[in-house]
Amino acid sequence: MPETLVGTVTHYYGHIGVAGIDVTKPLEVGDTIHLHGATTDFVQPVESIQIDHDAVEHVDPGAQIGLRVRDRVREHDQVFKVD
Repeated sequence: MPETLVGTVTHYYGHIGVAGIDVTKPLEVGDTIHLHGATTDFVQPVESIQIDHDAVEHVDPGAQIGLRVRDRVREHDQVFKVD
């Protein structure tokens, strides 16, 4: 399954299950992503994206977003969009 790197995890907010991500390629609600790192490896749909606590449907490169994740992630984990 082809994948495109779309961002990197900068922080994980464990108490709310949200990853802070620096986005390098466009991403939108409904996309399927693969989060991968030294101890992280899972696939999930993008169900919610926030910028400064405001819900958005689409983000462009350069955005810093909050993304609800199903499992723990770590700083420097990579986020891939499954094509």
